[in-house]
Amino acid sequence: MIEATLIAEILLAFSLTLALIFAYLAIRERDLIKAIVFSALQSVAFAYAYYLLFAPDIVLAYIAVGVGIYSILLIYGVSKTERYEEV
Repeated sequence: MIEATLIAEILLAFSLTLALIFAYLAIRERDLIKAIVFSALQSVAFAYAYYLLFAPDIVLAYIAVGVGIYSILLIYGVSKTERYEEV
């Protein structure tokens, strides 16, 4: 029983670490489309963390909003402006 809990905690730490890495990459990226992709990957990592915490209702909402609607709105906004961020 302890092994299963330890594995879940390691997976949770890995998922949150991935989310942190993707957030950093989204902030540092000059190509706005790539930044949106990194932001969506961060949302997937957070959704997996919520799944490990046994919150399936939050996972479904987070995937729909964090990956779907939010990313589509950002891509639409970028399409109306320029793709690359100026210095």
